[in-house]
Amino acid sequence: MTPGARRALDAASALFYDRGIHAVGVDLIAAEAGVAKKTLYDRFGSKEQIVVEYLAARDERWQAFLAPYVEAATTARGRILAVFDASRDWAEENSTKGCSMVNAHAEISDPAHPAYQVITGQKAWMLALFTALARDIAPRRAAKLGRTLMLLHEGALVAHGLGVFPDAIDQARDDAAALLRDVSGAAPADGEKRR
Repeated sequence: MTPGARRALDAASALFYDRGIHAVGVDLIAAEAGVAKKTLYDRFGSKEQIVVEYLAARDERWQAFLAPYVEAATTARGRILAVFDASRDWAEENSTKGCSMVNAHAEISDPAHPAYQVITGQKAWMLALFTALARDIAPRRAAKLGRTLMLLHEGALVAHGLGVFPDAIDQARDDAAALLRDVSGAAPADGEKRR
Protein backbone atom coordinates (compact mmCIF):
# COMPACT_ATOMS: atom_id res chain seq x y z
CA MET A 1 0.00 0.00 0.00
CA THR A 2 1.38 3.41 -0.93
CA PRO A 3 1.92 6.01 1.80
CA GLY A 4 -0.99 8.08 0.41
CA ALA A 5 -3.32 5.11 0.42
CA ARG A 6 -2.22 4.20 3.96
CA ARG A 7 -2.91 7.76 5.15
CA ALA A 8 -6.30 7.61 3.45
CA LEU A 9 -7.22 4.32 5.10
CA ASP A 10 -6.03 5.56 8.49
CA ALA A 11 -8.04 8.76 8.10
CA ALA A 12 -11.11 6.86 6.92
CA SER A 13 -10.81 4.43 9.83
CA ALA A 14 -10.73 7.20 12.42
CA LEU A 15 -13.56 9.10 10.75
CA PHE A 16 -15.81 6.07 10.25
CA TYR A 17 -15.39 5.01 13.86
CA ASP A 18 -15.81 8.50 15.35
CA ARG A 19 -18.58 9.89 13.11
CA GLY A 20 -20.22 6.90 11.46
CA ILE A 21 -19.88 5.44 8.00
CA HIS A 22 -22.78 7.25 6.35
CA ALA A 23 -21.76 10.63 7.80
CA VAL A 24 -18.29 10.49 6.20
CA GLY A 25 -17.80 11.19 2.52
CA VAL A 26 -14.85 10.64 0.23
CA ASP A 27 -14.13 14.39 0.13
CA LEU A 28 -13.67 14.48 3.90
CA ILE A 29 -11.44 11.38 3.88
CA ALA A 30 -9.25 12.89 1.16
CA ALA A 31 -9.01 16.21 3.04
CA GLU A 32 -8.14 14.54 6.35
CA ALA A 33 -5.53 12.32 4.69
CA GLY A 34 -4.06 15.16 2.65
CA VAL A 35 -4.48 13.25 -0.61
CA ALA A 36 -6.39 13.88 -3.80
CA LYS A 37 -9.80 12.29 -4.17
CA LYS A 38 -8.42 10.62 -7.31
CA THR A 39 -5.88 8.79 -5.12
CA LEU A 40 -8.74 7.27 -3.15
CA TYR A 41 -10.59 6.10 -6.22
CA ASP A 42 -7.39 4.84 -7.89
CA ARG A 43 -6.50 2.76 -4.83
CA PHE A 44 -9.90 1.70 -3.48
CA GLY A 45 -12.33 2.16 -6.36
CA SER A 46 -15.26 3.21 -4.15
CA LYS A 47 -16.24 4.33 -0.67
CA GLU A 48 -17.73 0.87 -0.11
CA GLN A 49 -14.30 -0.70 -0.64
CA ILE A 50 -12.74 1.75 1.81
CA VAL A 51 -15.34 0.60 4.36
CA VAL A 52 -14.48 -3.05 3.63
CA GLU A 53 -10.78 -2.41 4.13
CA TYR A 54 -11.39 -0.37 7.29
CA LEU A 55 -13.41 -3.18 8.88
CA ALA A 56 -11.09 -5.95 7.66
CA ALA A 57 -8.03 -4.11 9.01
CA ARG A 58 -9.73 -3.52 12.34
CA ASP A 59 -10.62 -7.21 12.59
CA GLU A 60 -7.04 -8.21 11.76
CA ARG A 61 -5.74 -5.87 14.46
CA TRP A 62 -8.24 -7.29 16.97
CA GLN A 63 -7.27 -10.90 16.22
CA ALA A 64 -3.56 -10.06 16.53
CA PHE A 65 -4.27 -8.24 19.81
CA LEU A 66 -6.30 -11.16 21.18
CA ALA A 67 -3.94 -14.01 20.30
CA PRO A 68 -1.28 -13.41 23.00
CA TYR A 69 -3.95 -13.22 25.71
CA VAL A 70 -5.39 -16.61 24.78
CA GLU A 71 -1.97 -18.18 24.22
CA ALA A 72 -0.69 -17.03 27.62
CA ALA A 73 -3.55 -18.68 29.52
CA THR A 74 -2.67 -22.05 31.00
CA THR A 75 -6.15 -23.55 31.48
CA ALA A 76 -9.23 -23.99 29.33
CA ARG A 77 -11.23 -21.66 31.56
CA GLY A 78 -8.36 -19.20 31.59
CA ARG A 79 -8.34 -19.09 27.78
CA ILE A 80 -12.03 -18.20 27.69
CA LEU A 81 -11.64 -15.52 30.33
CA ALA A 82 -8.63 -14.17 28.46
CA VAL A 83 -10.97 -13.17 25.63
CA PHE A 84 -12.84 -10.92 28.06
CA ASP A 85 -9.56 -9.52 29.40
CA ALA A 86 -8.38 -8.74 25.88
CA SER A 87 -11.74 -7.14 25.05
CA ARG A 88 -11.56 -4.91 28.11
CA ASP A 89 -8.03 -3.76 27.26
CA TRP A 90 -8.88 -3.34 23.55
CA ALA A 91 -12.00 -1.31 24.42
CA GLU A 92 -10.01 1.00 26.67
CA GLU A 93 -7.42 1.59 23.94
CA ASN A 94 -9.41 1.34 20.70
CA SER A 95 -13.16 1.23 21.20
CA THR A 96 -14.49 3.95 23.45
CA LYS A 97 -17.68 4.03 21.34
CA GLY A 98 -18.19 0.28 21.35
CA CYS A 99 -17.56 -2.48 18.86
CA SER A 100 -16.83 -1.17 15.37
CA MET A 101 -18.56 -4.19 13.81
CA VAL A 102 -21.75 -3.66 15.81
CA ASN A 103 -21.64 0.05 15.01
CA ALA A 104 -21.09 -0.69 11.31
CA HIS A 105 -23.96 -3.17 11.27
CA ALA A 106 -26.28 -0.46 12.58
CA GLU A 107 -25.54 1.38 9.32
CA ILE A 108 -25.01 -1.56 6.97
CA SER A 109 -27.67 -4.23 7.24
CA ASP A 110 -27.97 -5.04 3.55
CA PRO A 111 -26.34 -8.40 2.75
CA ALA A 112 -25.54 -7.08 -0.73
CA HIS A 113 -23.19 -4.42 0.69
CA PRO A 114 -19.59 -5.66 0.34
CA ALA A 115 -18.82 -4.85 3.99
CA TYR A 116 -21.72 -6.94 5.30
CA GLN A 117 -19.73 -10.17 4.97
CA VAL A 118 -16.82 -8.66 6.88
CA ILE A 119 -19.13 -7.64 9.73
CA THR A 120 -20.99 -10.94 10.01
CA GLY A 121 -17.80 -12.89 9.35
CA GLN A 122 -16.11 -11.28 12.33
CA LYS A 123 -18.98 -12.24 14.61
CA ALA A 124 -19.04 -15.77 13.18
CA TRP A 125 -15.31 -15.98 13.92
CA MET A 126 -15.91 -14.92 17.52
CA LEU A 127 -18.66 -17.54 17.92
CA ALA A 128 -16.37 -20.21 16.47
CA LEU A 129 -13.62 -19.14 18.87
CA PHE A 130 -15.87 -19.32 21.94
CA THR A 131 -17.24 -22.68 20.78
CA ALA A 132 -13.75 -24.10 20.22
CA LEU A 133 -12.61 -22.88 23.64
CA ALA A 134 -15.80 -24.24 25.26
CA ARG A 135 -15.12 -27.66 23.74
CA ASP A 136 -12.18 -28.07 26.14
CA ILE A 137 -14.54 -27.67 29.10
CA ALA A 138 -17.82 -29.20 27.97
CA PRO A 139 -17.34 -31.19 24.75
CA ARG A 140 -20.98 -32.26 24.48
CA ARG A 141 -22.33 -28.81 25.28
CA ALA A 142 -19.73 -26.74 23.45
CA ALA A 143 -22.14 -25.21 20.93
CA LYS A 144 -24.59 -24.01 23.60
CA LEU A 145 -21.82 -22.83 25.93
CA GLY A 146 -20.09 -21.04 23.05
CA ARG A 147 -23.31 -19.19 22.21
CA THR A 148 -23.86 -18.22 25.85
CA LEU A 149 -20.31 -16.91 26.16
CA MET A 150 -20.73 -14.99 22.92
CA LEU A 151 -23.94 -13.40 24.22
CA LEU A 152 -22.19 -12.33 27.42
CA HIS A 153 -19.27 -10.93 25.44
CA GLU A 154 -21.30 -9.08 22.81
CA GLY A 155 -23.73 -7.69 25.38
CA ALA A 156 -20.78 -6.35 27.35
CA LEU A 157 -19.36 -4.67 24.25
CA VAL A 158 -22.68 -2.97 23.54
CA ALA A 159 -23.14 -1.90 27.18
CA HIS A 160 -19.57 -0.55 27.21
CA GLY A 161 -20.09 1.38 23.97
CA LEU A 162 -23.33 2.92 25.21
CA GLY A 163 -21.90 3.69 28.65
CA VAL A 164 -24.87 1.93 30.24
CA PHE A 165 -22.90 1.17 33.40
CA PRO A 166 -19.21 1.11 34.31
CA ASP A 167 -17.09 -2.01 33.97
CA ALA A 168 -19.54 -3.89 31.73
CA ILE A 169 -16.81 -6.10 30.29
CA ASP A 170 -15.44 -6.96 33.74
CA GLN A 171 -18.96 -7.88 34.89
CA ALA A 172 -19.41 -10.11 31.84
CA ARG A 173 -16.04 -11.72 32.62
CA ASP A 174 -17.14 -12.41 36.21
CA ASP A 175 -20.43 -13.87 34.94
CA ALA A 176 -18.53 -16.03 32.44
CA ALA A 177 -16.25 -17.27 35.23
CA ALA A 178 -19.27 -18.20 37.34
CA LEU A 179 -20.87 -19.97 34.39
CA LEU A 180 -17.69 -21.93 33.71
CA ARG A 181 -17.45 -22.97 37.36
CA ASP A 182 -21.05 -24.19 37.22
CA VAL A 183 -20.40 -26.11 34.01
CA SER A 184 -17.25 -27.78 35.25
CA GLY A 185 -18.06 -27.96 38.96
CA ALA A 186 -14.65 -26.52 39.81
CA ALA A 187 -13.60 -23.89 42.32
CA PRO A 188 -12.28 -20.59 40.92
CA ALA A 189 -8.61 -20.63 40.01
CA ASP A 190 -6.27 -17.71 40.66
CA GLY A 191 -6.27 -16.73 36.99
CA GLU A 192 -10.06 -16.44 37.02
CA LYS A 193 -10.30 -13.65 39.55
CA ARG A 194 -11.01 -10.23 38.10
CA ARG A 195 -7.80 -8.36 37.39
